[in-house]
Amino acid sequence: MRVTFCGTRGSTPAPGIEFVRYGGHTSCVALAPDGLGSSPLLLLDAGTGIRRLKELLGDQPFRGSVLLTHLHWDHVQGLPFFTNGDREDAAVSLFLPPEDDETDAEALLERMMSPPFFPITPSQLRGDWRFGLVPSGSFEAEGFEVQAREIPHKGGRTFGFRVSDGHSSVAYLPDHCPTVLGTGPDGIGEYHESALALAREVDILIHDAHLRAEEVPAEGFFGHAAAEYAVGLGTAAGARLVALFHHRPDRTDTEVDRTLCRFADGPVPVIGAEEGRTLSL
Repeated sequence: MRVTFCGTRGSTPAPGIEFVRYGGHTSCVALAPDGLGSSPLLLLDAGTGIRRLKELLGDQPFRGSVLLTHLHWDHVQGLPFFTNGDREDAAVSLFLPPEDDETDAEALLERMMSPPFFPITPSQLRGDWRFGLVPSGSFEAEGFEVQAREIPHKGGRTFGFRVSDGHSSVAYLPDHCPTVLGTGPDGIGEYHESALALAREVDILIHDAHLRAEEVPAEGFFGHAAAEYAVGLGTAAGARLVALFHHRPDRTDTEVDRTLCRFADGPVPVIGAEEGRTLSL
């Protein structure tokens, strides 16, 4: 499996020279089958980073699936600007978490993407677009085995994903507020069953690192985790690599580097997710 970070920023895009290395686009990760020349088939989230698929696909249409962890702006606002998906020869299946009121998937997405807030609706995207709800539990998507579990995050139902191709595996928890379930052994959130199950012995854990531990008391209320929690979860679950993700919009490249220095001698390797970087698992 090949994992490409198309957008790594959280909350809002962060343009500017101070954000070049880790990137300014919001959440999107592309997964492709292993093999020279294979194209991405499965996208995790559709923040503004989805625009970078053109660098992977060139002039080819996207024909695959998109799994949304939740419907916050920084995870969906790239959809109408997805040039490889918004064309007549594209075929896109998009799945999002169900809400308690049982509204169908397209109607949920239309709350954000319709006049007067945006000029077109999801049904007006060109190509063969299909909208559905993410099933809780395990399912198949584009040849990958996916496990979806609900995780705590403020402001709407949120899922984390575990994706496997039978040889390698990725856990993706970009927005996660573990303090909702208690302070945990380190005071920054509980290492709860759903998070541990998704991350157990994965090749890479891509996790919310919007905060640092000292920021949790004042800012944890907004729904995010600390980098220290991400690394602690990866250690507890036996992950082989932790990628800090969802960098806060004012966290410069230098500041992300300083965060990474905290884990230089830790029990699990830690990287900062860099926009445009591809990892072969």
